[in-house]
Amino acid sequence: MGLPDDGGDGVRRALAILAIIAAGAAGVARADASGLDAARGEGTHVIMRHALAPGTGDPPGFRPDDCSTQRTLSEEGRAQARRAGERLRAAGLSFDLVLASAWCRAAETARLMDMGPVAVEPSLNSFFADRSGGPAATRALVERLRALDGRRALLVTHQVNITALTGVYPRSGEMVVIRLDDDGSVAVEGRIEAP
Repeated sequence: MGLPDDGGDGVRRALAILAIIAAGAAGVARADASGLDAARGEGTHVIMRHALAPGTGDPPGFRPDDCSTQRTLSEEGRAQARRAGERLRAAGLSFDLVLASAWCRAAETARLMDMGPVAVEPSLNSFFADRSGGPAATRALVERLRALDGRRALLVTHQVNITALTGVYPRSGEMVVIRLDDDGSVAVEGRIEAP
């Protein structure tokens, strides 16, 4: 099968599409390198949206202490979580503590990343089902970060929590590098694409 004989227009279009794809891939690589560099900065933390878990929200009647009642990671999500940890380790990053939402998909993501012992942090729990809890959860998370006194944290949580804290709408498995300013505001220092 050959290319259509259209005076070269089809070939030019195909090459233009390939150039766009290559430019997008290069942009992601630059964003990742920039985000990983930012994550090496003093006083930064990395907050991650849990890895791939098909669906949205949780089923009616779910309980955070019972994984069988909630949305959980897919096999691809488990592999994604492992790749995320590998990426951070390959970049030479380490954390003083790893905190996760009590929701199984977030806690499992944190464990599979293998960046250290995982502790449940209530201020990282999803408020997707009750958005009115967002401001209080965000304030509690900022206070938790403030109490770290210079220790670096990897935080694994949910899209709504990250968006409320940073204004960023992350994809599953994406990480946002943040810094807490002296006035308690949160600055976004960079982003690390989902692996």
